[in-house]
Amino acid sequence: MKQVVYGVTLDLKDLYIETKETEVEGMFKTVEDSLEYVHEQYTNEEVLSLLRPYVAEWFKRKYSSFTPAQLLAIPEIKKGNNVLISSPTGTGKTLAAFLGILDELFKLGEEGKLEDHVYVVYVSPLRALNNDMKRNLIEPLKEISDVARKLGYEIPEIRVAVRTSDTKPYEKQRMIKIPPHILITTPESFSIALVAPRFRETLRNVKWVIVDEIHELCSSKRGAHLSLAIERLENFVGHRLIRIGLSATIAPLDEVAKFLVGFEDNGRPRKCKIVDARFAKPFEIRVVSPLKNIATASASEISEAIYSTLKDIVLKHRTTLVFTNTRSATERVVFKLRKMFKENNVLDADKIEAHHSSLSRDLRLNVEEKLKRGELKVVVCSTSLELGIDIGYIDVVVLLSSPKSVSRLLQRIGRAGHKLSNVSKGIIVVVDRDDLVECTVLAKAALERRIDNVRIPKNPLDVLAQHIVGMALERKWKVDEAFRLVRRSYNYHTLSFNDFMSVLKYLSGKLVNLEHQRVYAKIWLDEEEGVFGRKGRGKTRMIYYMNSGTIPDEAKITVISDNGKYIGTIDEQFLQILLPGDIFVLGGRTYKFIRSYGSLALVKPVEGERPTVPTWFSEMLPLSYDSALLVGEFRRKIASMIDEGKSEGEILRFIMEHYYVEEHVAKDIYKYILEQYRFTQGIVPNDKLILIEVFDEGSKINIVFHTLFGRRVNDALSRAYAYVLSNLAGSNVKVTVTDNGFMLTITNINLSQTIITNLLSKVKSTNIDEILRRALKNTELLKRRFRHCAQRSFMILKRYMGREKSVHRLQLNAQNLLKVVEEIKDFPVLKETYREILEDFMDIKHAKEVLKKMEAGEIEVRIITGKPVPSPFAHNIVLQGYSDVVLMEDRRALLRKLYERVLEYMRTTK
Repeated sequence: MKQVVYGVTLDLKDLYIETKETEVEGMFKTVEDSLEYVHEQYTNEEVLSLLRPYVAEWFKRKYSSFTPAQLLAIPEIKKGNNVLISSPTGTGKTLAAFLGILDELFKLGEEGKLEDHVYVVYVSPLRALNNDMKRNLIEPLKEISDVARKLGYEIPEIRVAVRTSDTKPYEKQRMIKIPPHILITTPESFSIALVAPRFRETLRNVKWVIVDEIHELCSSKRGAHLSLAIERLENFVGHRLIRIGLSATIAPLDEVAKFLVGFEDNGRPRKCKIVDARFAKPFEIRVVSPLKNIATASASEISEAIYSTLKDIVLKHRTTLVFTNTRSATERVVFKLRKMFKENNVLDADKIEAHHSSLSRDLRLNVEEKLKRGELKVVVCSTSLELGIDIGYIDVVVLLSSPKSVSRLLQRIGRAGHKLSNVSKGIIVVVDRDDLVECTVLAKAALERRIDNVRIPKNPLDVLAQHIVGMALERKWKVDEAFRLVRRSYNYHTLSFNDFMSVLKYLSGKLVNLEHQRVYAKIWLDEEEGVFGRKGRGKTRMIYYMNSGTIPDEAKITVISDNGKYIGTIDEQFLQILLPGDIFVLGGRTYKFIRSYGSLALVKPVEGERPTVPTWFSEMLPLSYDSALLVGEFRRKIASMIDEGKSEGEILRFIMEHYYVEEHVAKDIYKYILEQYRFTQGIVPNDKLILIEVFDEGSKINIVFHTLFGRRVNDALSRAYAYVLSNLAGSNVKVTVTDNGFMLTITNINLSQTIITNLLSKVKSTNIDEILRRALKNTELLKRRFRHCAQRSFMILKRYMGREKSVHRLQLNAQNLLKVVEEIKDFPVLKETYREILEDFMDIKHAKEVLKKMEAGEIEVRIITGKPVPSPFAHNIVLQGYSDVVLMEDRRALLRKLYERVLEYMRTTK
């Protein structure tokens, strides 16, 4: 098995042997006696012998041989084991999951035991993926039937159907009369099907549940929603379900396996076989800097070089998939490419398309179909094509800027070379020096299997509330029995009985009476007898049907100036990160955010002030904590080599040999770190050193924290420090957050090193939770997230009695309720709102870890003041407010000016 990176070929067999004993996530170990990595790989003939003769014959005619994932997985599925398969796109995961199951269904048919029931539930996060799956099953089922008839076998039809929110009512009725043997659905439609009285009975014989794109689901509340639904299904059918999870590259596989299979009542994970074929496909990854010296180039030079690079790549390949990191960047890149190719008359502009989640479903499907038919030359997308939708053959994947995690890098590049034998070819085009360092480190980490750990939400109480209502619709439950069922789900394995009872009491109206706020009980609860059930008849069922799900409704926010003038609109996701006093750009002008009212935002025009939050900030993917640590480790290595007196030649050779980059790229990286080293007399912020630098900007003082721990950690740390500093100084503090650090800006204060030391001493690992809760009170983030949690908990209803409320009205209702429940200790919906913000939106866990290391001296903190200009590593933090470098002249010009001032300062202080 070969892996190609930057033109260097490495043998992964050696890597596997090396990592087997040293990595926490080795391939061949047994975990907690329940999770076991599969290493017994059968031969093609042995796997074929496990299948019905006509299924084996069909496979031999269709394919030359099984892929590694299939050789490992099919025998385990045939044995009836739970199986998690992690493997790149194009390595046959879907067939690995389905072939053994189809074989079993045919066997039932031969024996006359195939009844009119659903036997397989296939769940994926995308409706488009579901429609793909139906097509991809119907064709082989027909082909296998043809082969079987020719071989003299009479086999029944295996029926396949899709049930999602797009499914017409008459199709759903038909499924009740003639149920499919294989049901394809989404987590949301699956949970509704569980309580649909007539359709529910068709699920009584379900034997297999397949969860596709499990890496996408498990990291969100949709995954928690699905996890509980599967536990409810297993409880309903009364026998053990066989669970099969399909995942792209993800880590740690142990945790994802536990998410898939859940827990026994004795607290042990259910058994699961793990097929680790994540590196079964060859990759070629190249990091490209579009210019020889990216630091001194102007915006127009960099933009021209980037598009020139893109043009060369596109013309050398048949089909190119380009990933950006924001939807707005996707549109702008498509516009620029179309214009460029049209002017040069070398490519039909109609062969270039955009694909992102803001486009209509019909437009997206049209692009996907054109891709499959090979009619497009270039498709530019943000995240929408990361998942396993069948888009045909892609020659090369281009990443414009860092993908922000190793997992995402592998997922995106894995879209190229769709077959196992094809090389997945990827090119990362960098836009500045921070990006260059980050991409170089992530590309190497991808080769070394240093994959970021997935974050799985724990104990989301709003999703729990939704499922308790669903359970109450099924029948009357004993409280203890329901609690045991919930705790079988990985997401709720650590749920406390107090929290469970709190949700029951809220739903039954026993925690607090909110009828004066038009919040009515959805269930009844008898605490003495320890039972609960459905309240009322049809109304609760309709509430569940019309309001269940976990994806929040997002609104466009109307922006109005303080004199009542309409300015434009912003996304609600952007509004929720704004704090009063924040400056942002809209329509080319700067505005100060004052406050919001429902879906209205009140602002004040301010000319000449630097933005604190760019309008695309809420769209940007955050750098993961694990990847940030790798970048910090790299910085530390190079700084140590400089400190040890290594020559430029030695350091360049080290970078080129160990990170497989060209000499001019290595030189840019070396120069960047060297300039920081010289400017700060040897202080290079890294994974074990935080640099705090203070510099004046007229009437403002900026405190830059170089905390290279990823944006979610920095969001938590910055808000805590800003809140404490605001109290210490008695003045408002503006916050600018990036992946590599954050900046606190304050006016009219004599900021001494003593105040900074005092500030650091007041934020501890033991009190950051409480500080952040105080800091979050009355913020847009809390108000908006409370509405989301209240909707999931059926506290406010978007749809009721045939009427639908606007997001504006829902937000106003939520804010009124928030004022009431803030006075109630541990009210579950508000408690979940804080948990979601601190754990899912921010990363409080790793923020505490950073603070603990600071307190223990494992992370050193250095402070520098009195510099006339910020250090090189601070430039992108200081200029965060300006739009991305590919398209904005101002930001690039300011970066260049700062860079020139740094060079001038170093020349005069030698």
